[in-house]
Amino acid sequence: MSSAVLITGGAGFIGTNLAHRLLDEGRDVIVYDNLSRPGVEENLRWLREVHGEKVCAEIADINDKAALSRALHHVEQVYHFAAQVAVTTSLSDPLHDFRVNAQGTLTLLEALRAMKRPPSLVFTSTNKVYGGLDDLPLATAATRYEVAQDSAYVHGVDERRPLDFHSPYGCSKGAADQYVRDYARSYGLKTVVFRMSCIYGPHQFGTEDQGWVAHFVKSALAGVPITLYGDGMQVRDVLFVEDLVDALRIAGKHAAALAGQAFNIGGSLNNAVSLIELIDLIGALHGAKPVVRFDAWRVGDQRYYISDIRKFKAATGWTPRTPPREGVRQLYEWLGAARQPTDHAIPAQGSAVK
Repeated sequence: MSSAVLITGGAGFIGTNLAHRLLDEGRDVIVYDNLSRPGVEENLRWLREVHGEKVCAEIADINDKAALSRALHHVEQVYHFAAQVAVTTSLSDPLHDFRVNAQGTLTLLEALRAMKRPPSLVFTSTNKVYGGLDDLPLATAATRYEVAQDSAYVHGVDERRPLDFHSPYGCSKGAADQYVRDYARSYGLKTVVFRMSCIYGPHQFGTEDQGWVAHFVKSALAGVPITLYGDGMQVRDVLFVEDLVDALRIAGKHAAALAGQAFNIGGSLNNAVSLIELIDLIGALHGAKPVVRFDAWRVGDQRYYISDIRKFKAATGWTPRTPPREGVRQLYEWLGAARQPTDHAIPAQGSAVK
């Protein structure tokens, strides 16, 4: 296999959508995944049903040096999504969180550095590297928090915001984020970092701790009450996965020019919703508003996060195209069609927000 694309975490939500797009375009794709996250086996099965023998899968851990070396042979691009993805899991098992997110990323970078012609790498980081953002000047509107029009954050949080890692998850992803950037400076690798906001769309099996948009939709479909931690007016700039795939492909294509840089990637101000606004949107799709319960704030939850995407837009021309109403409709229809009697159980409470 020559000129292939390697996707670590390739059977996950984002990896599946990217692999599908690339395979449709005739690219050779290696799906690298240890299949540890619930639902990913179904994603890999779907990729094989759609694309048949074109799907090359390497079932292995991100810290398996021999498997990585084997998978990287003749690869020209790498997208690194393999991760431990939940803040709550990082709090209960920080050593595992570090091993997967920080050590796993460093293992991959070292494998790339050892190659004669290292492929480019696009890494998905998180907005959690900016911490709780407790200093943002917020006011309360009817259904959401807002920043003043004269605030420095009127366009959202940009990449000049100081890093402030919160939670073991924030530390492990933040460390990986910085290693990826530094391997461009120190070793000349073509590496790019995406600090992402809330991504949603088909092939997302949301849980209470990660993938909150899909989790809300699944809860509505199952008739399970949703628990909001805090007042529900937390704001996030949701980004439909197909728009993210566009951005990932652009970053991969222009990795040499973008190398060593970090970009905030999300729906931006035009696609910002609060939790209670999203529940109203789901209720309109479902024909009945989901039952909502409230509980205490969770430590480190950002009341307001919107990605200022102007840096990446200026560099590449990319901008999100899918409004939340259309994207959530597509997710609702996909989850409605995908639900089976053996589907993964939905927790009795709702979602933490990443």
